[in-house]
Amino acid sequence: MSAVLSSLGHDLPFYAPLGNEVALFERAWRHGMPVLIKGPTGCGKTRFVQHMARRLELPLYTVACHDDLSAADLVGRHLIGADGTWWQDGPLTRAVREGGICYLDEVVEARQDTAVVLHPLADDRRELYIERTGEALRAPPGFMLVVSYNPGYQNLLKGMKPSTRQRFVALRFDYPEAAEEVRIVAHEAQVDIELAERVVALGQALRRLEQHDLEEVASTRLLIFAARLIGAGVAPREACLACLAEPLSDDPQTVAALMDVVDVHFA
Repeated sequence: MSAVLSSLGHDLPFYAPLGNEVALFERAWRHGMPVLIKGPTGCGKTRFVQHMARRLELPLYTVACHDDLSAADLVGRHLIGADGTWWQDGPLTRAVREGGICYLDEVVEARQDTAVVLHPLADDRRELYIERTGEALRAPPGFMLVVSYNPGYQNLLKGMKPSTRQRFVALRFDYPEAAEEVRIVAHEAQVDIELAERVVALGQALRRLEQHDLEEVASTRLLIFAARLIGAGVAPREACLACLAEPLSDDPQTVAALMDVVDVHFA
């Protein structure tokens, strides 16, 4: 489990709004409503949450969910030390106590028992019950529960139940339109617009490939990586192989086909 407390400051993490998601998120927070963000890998979900936490001047606890993540990992557990047994709050409990944001990234990866502790926080009760200590915490006005997942990864065994989804305000994210993606890539990779345009055009072409059964398409994050390496002096073909083709597939023939597209754009 990864739990990170982001320090507060005056510099907002860069985020380019694609709609009214900033206003919706802020109004949901002001009215004590949890938010669900769904979208493909590398489209800006985590950056958006970081941006909003800094914008609202709230502490942010980020948890990278995985198969073994349990309710105890979120709430806390008793630990044994030299001075005996003591209780350690988990990231969810700390966010509730401090009135911050708890962000569960890829929440559908977590074990099912996590829903037991999330449901009371995600409805009108806004309560966290710590079974092991008997403590019941009422979330303060500043607290917000935010979860995200990639709908493309869902299956019958790993999906968000309707009873959970309907507790959240849902925001759908996707990759930006080309012009906006160019601006994002240029800013994040610190490269000129001309290079950003070529990289984004390549990314758009790779996303149109359907015959290679790719599990994922080229994300904005990968385009930024490629542009950053090219801007740092790495040969474009080498950068695109390392940042685009290889991350998208392990199949040598598919990688070769992706590189054929790269060669068209960076001849």
